[in-house]
Amino acid sequence: MTRPPLARVLRLSAVWLVAASASLLLVACPGDDTEPDGGPPPTATASPTATPDDGTSGVTSESILFGQSAAFEGPAAELGRSMRLGILAAFQEANEAGGVNGRRLELISMNDSYEPEAAIANTRQLIEEDQVFALIGAVGTPTSRSTTPIAAEAGVPNIAPFTGAAFLRDPSWGNIINLRASYNQETEEMVDRLIRDLDITSVGIMYQDDSYGRAGYGGVVAALDRRGLGPSSIGIYPRNTTAVKTALLDLSEGNPEAVVQIGAYEPVAELILWAREVDWEPVFLNVSFVGSNALARALGFRGVGVFVTQVVPFPWDDTQPVVAAYQRALKAHDPEAEPGFVSLEGYIAGRLAIIGLERCGAEVDRSCFLDSILGAEELDIDGFPLSFGEGDNQGSDAVFMTVIGFDGRYYQVKTLRGVATPE
Repeated sequence: MTRPPLARVLRLSAVWLVAASASLLLVACPGDDTEPDGGPPPTATASPTATPDDGTSGVTSESILFGQSAAFEGPAAELGRSMRLGILAAFQEANEAGGVNGRRLELISMNDSYEPEAAIANTRQLIEEDQVFALIGAVGTPTSRSTTPIAAEAGVPNIAPFTGAAFLRDPSWGNIINLRASYNQETEEMVDRLIRDLDITSVGIMYQDDSYGRAGYGGVVAALDRRGLGPSSIGIYPRNTTAVKTALLDLSEGNPEAVVQIGAYEPVAELILWAREVDWEPVFLNVSFVGSNALARALGFRGVGVFVTQVVPFPWDDTQPVVAAYQRALKAHDPEAEPGFVSLEGYIAGRLAIIGLERCGAEVDRSCFLDSILGAEELDIDGFPLSFGEGDNQGSDAVFMTVIGFDGRYYQVKTLRGVATPE
């Protein structure tokens, strides 16, 4: 199989190849000027001479190998880069402390450009050829929908996919470990806040025309239906495009007071900017998948008053122990990296994987790893609580509301009432 060029660069950037002379070949990942990746981390080491201890794929006497298929190109690229950044920061932190039971943690990342076909090829490559121990940090609903059966059939743990889609929360998937709250929970919070805080009952929905968009759309419709309401208008746009003008026209026909957007940062920003241009100013709300840092940058001063629900704590609030740990690990991994919600989620995902490995002790296998997390009713990652159990493969139910302020920064809010709106 021919590997896409960027995927190969990412793969090399995640692994230090140790030659017989002990020299190191380092290949840097092509950077994103707004989210420096920092090149190959010391977390990602591999020994070509190591052999599996007990026949478990990806586990050797010296290392444990994880795989990630995510978007590193296209309109959702920053999501993949940021998830990878956070995971590597957690892995480096563990490795610098001696690894997990003496084993270093490694990550292979492959680009799927947020396209299901590429994600399928990558997942087969990671499982069948690279023989990773587990998958971690996949990005997106359409890609996850396509690859979930592959991982399940192979019995490979699938850790913290970056999506709130309901189908991943079906407990019949015995290999999936969800970290975050669902899209249904995020959209319920939005509708509840709009009605209780602002007395808004006229709500439009703009969504991406794929399984991700439909998952979020379904959540909004269900939340409205529970209150005897329906959407005032609907706009749809194609995945991996910024073709949102038709969606804007369709939305404006119903003249909703608020618009819930289920999309990635580039098309979402495009629609908001066009709406501002024509002096249409509904309240805009977005689910966490949008990519908060990238959205704020894309909107600039016109982002004031745009809301985003989040599923992890505020990444700048170092009074919270998990955030303080994340900030230290991020700075150690890449001193130039900007903290953000997505990389914090990646960091917590990495920490969750580490907890599972630690609970298994020296004899690591996939069955023990899954049981150690999914069988744990209560877990704690520096004050960020997770709870699993029978029939529950989702660790956190937390949803936080944030808004972009006049300075372009995000602020956590307890109510939508009285929050700054565009001038």
